[in-house]
This record gives sequence, structure tokens and C-alpha cells, in this order.
Amino acid sequence: QFSSNPLPSLDSPRTLRNLLQLENSNEVPVLFFPDKVNSEDKAVFYFPGCGSERLFSEIGLASIAALAVSGQKVILPPAYLCCGYPQKAQGETERAQQINTQNRVLFHRLASSLADLDVGHVIVSCGTCMDQLLDYQFDNIFPGCRQLDIHEYMLENDFQLPSPPGREYVFHEPCHNPMKHHDSLHVASSLLGKNVVASDRCCGESGTFAVSRPDIAQQVRYRKLESIKDSVEQIHTRTHTPDSIKSDIKVLTSCPSCKQGLARYRDQTGLDTDYLVVEMMLQTMGENWQQAVLERLQDGGVERVLL
Repeated sequence: QFSSNPLPSLDSPRTLRNLLQLENSNEVPVLFFPDKVNSEDKAVFYFPGCGSERLFSEIGLASIAALAVSGQKVILPPAYLCCGYPQKAQGETERAQQINTQNRVLFHRLASSLADLDVGHVIVSCGTCMDQLLDYQFDNIFPGCRQLDIHEYMLENDFQLPSPPGREYVFHEPCHNPMKHHDSLHVASSLLGKNVVASDRCCGESGTFAVSRPDIAQQVRYRKLESIKDSVEQIHTRTHTPDSIKSDIKVLTSCPSCKQGLARYRDQTGLDTDYLVVEMMLQTMGENWQQAVLERLQDGGVERVLL
């Protein structure tokens, strides 16, 4: 049996904006590491979305950190925003279109307020947001920009992590794959500096799928559990580790909903699940990476532009 609620606890006030103290809808936050900024007029626009801002704030913070480390100024929306995909998926077409229109108007205002910044990339950390934002025509908002997943951006900017000795990774590619320009398994292997084993099949979470149709989701999970076990067996074979010896293996993904869904398998597999960019920041900056990032931003790395 799959545990009904083994998900990691997150205190309700601990949202991305609460961590950054940026709960002002009349201001556009521009974040950066002062010692890393490589151009005063270059920037990226990062759209966290529900999963990376409200559900798992560490994903949003890790994404901001990765962008700031690369020398970019990071523009956030002036307030928490939903992309509109959940409404569209539930058949609330008019509501979804209303959200799309409101967001696009807001982003045009944002672009006008930050006309002195050259926004070259629109970055997301969620495949669902990516699919929805592709309809926003960002090229008309930030002319010449490219829309990328955070991990694709890291790949193209030569991030690479010397993996901890003995640690191995299983990678779950989401159904809503945010990586549209590069193969996701190649991205994960390149960033982590080692061959990552893929685990196929849907995790069974799929947004509201696990809640709305738990009977079907349960059947999907049985197949996924076998896939994870097969991936672990591949690692044991490759590393010549007997099944009786527990290896240091972690499951990684690039979708907030999948991160939540994969956490349901921990009782059966003993494996922790995390986000690829979060693992990168954890291994780069240590266990206290979130506090370290906040301190660097608070030390002169936050600008607030009136909208």
C-alpha cells in the first residue's frame, strides 16, 4: 500500500516571497548577487508559478540562486501569479483566458517599468507553467527573448557539479516536461557530472489526478514503483553493489507535482526525492544553502522597482 500522505511538511508562511520579504504587489523585485553581476543592463525574467513558489519554495529559491550565481539580475513578477493552466485543465476556459490576459497586461507594464534592462531569457521551473506560458507571446513583451527551463539554462551556461563520491541518481522525466530544447536525461547527466539512470512511466500525481481519480492513480503507481526498482537494480549492476547493501541513491525530477508524487514511494523504496536544481545548490553550497542564499541577497542584492 502507498502511504496516503508522506509528503514533506512545509510551514504555511514559508513561501518564496515570505522568505525574501517581497510581499508587495506594487513593486517589481530585481534580485542578484552583487559580487556576481556581469552586466548592469542584462537580466532574466523568472516565473516561479504555484509549485515553485507556494508548494515547494526551495525550488524557486534554488532557481533564483542558480541564475544569480551565473551573474544575472533576476526579475520576479510583482506578486504571486498562477499561469492559468489548472483552470484550463479543469475546463474553466473563460477563467483561464482571463488569467492569461491579466498576466500578459501585467507583464507588458512590468517590461515598461524595466525598460532599461535587456531581458534575454524567460525562465520557468515547471513544465505545466512552460506549456501555458508558451501562449503568452513573450517575444512581444521582451523582444528577442528565449523561454527556457532553469535546468536548460544551467546547461547552456556550463554549470556542472562534481558529484559526491558514491552518490547515484535516478531521474524521473515529467509528463509535462519543461525541457523543450535539450534531452532531459542529457541535461541531468551533464549537470551532475555522471550518468543518471532514467525511470520511465508517470508517477501518478499529475496535478489533480491523484486527488480526483485515486483509483486509477493507484494502478499507475504500481507500474511506476516497478520502474523505480528496475532503475535501482541498474545502478547496483553498474556499480557492482549487492542488492543487500543500501546505496546512496536519490530520485530527482524537474516538476513540482512529480516531486510531490514521487515522495509517496519512499516507504516502499527508501529513496528520497528532490529537484534537480535544488540538489545542485545543496551540493554546491552545503546543507544551509537556503540561509546562505538569503543572506547574499539581503546584503545589497534586492532592488524594488515601482510598477
